[in-house]
Amino acid sequence: MRLLLTLVAVIALLHAAAARAEADKVRIVQPYGVLYLPSYVVADRHLIEREAEAAGLGPVTVTLTRVASGPVGSDMVLAGDADIAMGGFGPALTLWDKTRGSQKVRGFMPLCSSPVMLVSTDPRIRSIRDLTDRDRIAVSAIKVTDQAITLQMAAAREWGWDQRFRLDPLTVAMSNPDGMAALLGGLSEVKNHATIIPFAVAELESGKAHLVMTSDEVLEPGASTVVAYAPARFHDGSPRLYAATARAFEDAIAWINAHPREAAEIYVAREPQKNGVDWIERMIRDPKLVRYDSTPRGLKAHADFMHELGTLKNKAESWKDLFWDNNWVKDGN
Repeated sequence: MRLLLTLVAVIALLHAAAARAEADKVRIVQPYGVLYLPSYVVADRHLIEREAEAAGLGPVTVTLTRVASGPVGSDMVLAGDADIAMGGFGPALTLWDKTRGSQKVRGFMPLCSSPVMLVSTDPRIRSIRDLTDRDRIAVSAIKVTDQAITLQMAAAREWGWDQRFRLDPLTVAMSNPDGMAALLGGLSEVKNHATIIPFAVAELESGKAHLVMTSDEVLEPGASTVVAYAPARFHDGSPRLYAATARAFEDAIAWINAHPREAAEIYVAREPQKNGVDWIERMIRDPKLVRYDSTPRGLKAHADFMHELGTLKNKAESWKDLFWDNNWVKDGN
């Protein structure tokens, strides 16, 4: 009996030590926009804290920081200042390509699919063929964001592969809110904006702008666009907290799809909109504008294109190479 009690005590101590070895905080960084709604839901509904408690972990602190673009979040991950960052597939795949060994970064999970829209206030510009060297296009970051890659794909289709970077010199880096302000303010040289919802919708409904093209013309419609990604430091160093966080995000996506009205209220509380909750709810309910889904879709094709562009040095053999193992049971591609 004494031996049994000693064994139970040792097991309890080992279990407690393992729990203490896990991190006690999750630091999330994200850009602006309704595509990143799952992280707002995770934070506001305390889903990570609930999952961590259910897993027998101690108290967990969750912080959420907004940044101008996906590449800014990538820099924070590399600096050790964030555990989960998110952005378009471009920043996620670029960081996968650049990191190896202990700094390895992989996809945590996709969050949604939604088209990038090129919007213009210049009546002369009806297609990308109308753009000249004097025109400027706002993108959240040059070269590697979904907006920039969409323009590269469109240029390759329009003028041939050798001209795939033709539009790059026209792009200027602006956060989505700043790009919208520049476009609609009318005082900037920027009269074109490659952007996401709700900014594109606000621009089009302003009466000052029109749609030039969408990424659905060059990318497979329904392909994952926004991806959350995490370093090995979090995945390997705190596996139970990582798993709890993954479950929390899965729960958030399911909750958004089941409660679009309440989800819209959470978004507007975080990013106030003059058009109100009804306006955001309509977008969340419109599958042509956004689909919240954690299954990787079309990401191998995205990676192949970026490798062919020369943006990625390494070629993925499978979509599973791009993601951590919590995604491998899904029917991805």
